[in-house]
Amino acid sequence: MTNLAPLQPANAPDTNARLLQRLEGGVMLALGIIAYAWLGQSWLTFGILLLAPDLAMLGYLRSTAVGTLTYNLAHTYVGPALLALLGLATGPLAFGLAAIWTAHIGVDRLLGYGLKLDSGFEHTHLGPIGKARRAETATR
Repeated sequence: MTNLAPLQPANAPDTNARLLQRLEGGVMLALGIIAYAWLGQSWLTFGILLLAPDLAMLGYLRSTAVGTLTYNLAHTYVGPALLALLGLATGPLAFGLAAIWTAHIGVDRLLGYGLKLDSGFEHTHLGPIGKARRAETATR
């Protein structure tokens, strides 16, 4: 029996998965902004805290393993989801912080910055970034 599936480049599934995750990031960015607007909280606070999850990169000063762990913990939707649940008990401030955090993760994913792999900061689940991406592109 022959395979009737159309021929695709070997990287097509990876490319499709990356595209879907980038689109998902765009949707989450939009949802974070819409939720924050609906809450009516300070846009100055939003602007100041939007990049706060990137402070988790400081873990890389200790080691790649610690940096990978701290960065990934700060860049999954588990944290903002738990914070939003806490908001049920504590009120709108937690909802606002969760919306900002969600927007941050969304913009990262939209731009192609994924969760870090153990092989180094420039290696993510969405593919290489920075110098690693340029090096990969140069070898093609």
